[in-house]
Amino acid sequence: MTNTLAIGLGLLVLGGLAIDAFLTGSDGFLFLASKLIELLDWIAFWR
Repeated sequence: MTNTLAIGLGLLVLGGLAIDAFLTGSDGFLFLASKLIELLDWIAFWR
């Protein structure tokens, strides 16, 4: 992955988070973050 591509993808993700925060008050991001934490707990259990 080139630096240009990495910066572009990073800006795309940050832009998506900014749009989510502006339109829905970060409900989507909080939902995904909580599901990620649940997934990590589940994976740690099977380790």
